[in-house]
Amino acid sequence: MYDIIGDIHGHATILKNLFDKLGYKKGVNGYFHPERKAVFVGDFTNRGPEIRKTLRTIRQMVEAGNALAVLGNHEINNILYHLRPENDAPLLDIKGKRYLSVTQTIEEFKPFVQEWKEHRKWLRTLPLFLDLEGVRVAHAYWSDTHIRTIKENLPEGRISKQIFRDLILNPHSELSQAILQTTRGVHLILPPDLKIMDHRKRSHRFFRIRWWESPEGQSFHDWSFESKFRLPNYTIPPEIYPRFEIYPDDAPPLFFGHYCRGRGPFVIRKNLCCIDSCITSHKTLSAYRWNGESELDPGQIVVAGPA
Repeated sequence: MYDIIGDIHGHATILKNLFDKLGYKKGVNGYFHPERKAVFVGDFTNRGPEIRKTLRTIRQMVEAGNALAVLGNHEINNILYHLRPENDAPLLDIKGKRYLSVTQTIEEFKPFVQEWKEHRKWLRTLPLFLDLEGVRVAHAYWSDTHIRTIKENLPEGRISKQIFRDLILNPHSELSQAILQTTRGVHLILPPDLKIMDHRKRSHRFFRIRWWESPEGQSFHDWSFESKFRLPNYTIPPEIYPRFEIYPDDAPPLFFGHYCRGRGPFVIRKNLCCIDSCITSHKTLSAYRWNGESELDPGQIVVAGPA
C-alpha cells in the first residue's frame, strides 16, 4: 500500500520526522518501509532550507524502488530556468513568479553544479501522473483528456527539453496545456474589463478553481480554491467559464498537492485528497496512508512538524 506525501519544498528534516511517524527506516539505499511505498505528489524543491538534501533523499528512494514521485510545477520551473531557446534569451521572465520561485534552489546548488545538472536530468525522467491500481496521483489536476494527450505524446523515459521549452514558447498547444494544467491546475482567467478585488482590496487577474465542481450559479468566492486570498460573493458570468473536465465522484481516489491547505481539511470529497499542508507557512508535512479504500478517510492523515 501507499503513503502519499504532500509538497515538501526543501524541508528534509520535517520529511525525516514524517518518516519516523510512518515507520520508515533508513538503510543503505535510503528510507524504506518493509510493507509500504512512499508516493511524492511533487514540489519537493524551492523555498525550504534543505533543498539539496530533500532532492537527494527522494531520488535515492525512487531509484531504490522504495518510492514513486510525480513532477510538480516547481520542478518544471527549475528545469525551465536552465533551458534556452534559439535566441538564447531566458525562458523565465526575471520579474515573474516562476523565476523568483527557483532562486533559492539555484543558490543552494551553486557549489554543486554537476550534481544539480544530474538531478535535472533525473527530474526529466519522472512522470506527470500516476495511474496505479485503485488510486491516482497528479500534482494539481486530473483530466482524462489531458492524461490521454500526455500518454500519446510522451514516450516512456526522459521528457525532452523541447517539450519543456514549448511550455513557454507554445503554451496553447494541446500537449503544453495538458502538462501545464496537470501540474498547475485550472485557472479562471479574467477578461481585461473585469476587475475582481479580494478581501484586502487587491486585484487578481486569475484564480485557481475547484475543478471537481460545476461553476454554474457559483460565486467567485465559492468556486475558487485559493489559500492566500478571499474573493467576493459575486456570481461568475457564464461567458468567462474556463474549459475543463469535472472530476467524477465515482472515479478512483485522486491525491494531489499544490493548493496549500494549511491544517486542512485535506479530504475534499470521498475520492479527492489535497495533501499539501503548506509546509513553508505552517512547518507541517502531511501524508495519507492509503490501504486500498475507494472512499477516503480523514483519519488516515498523518502530520509531522519540525520537532
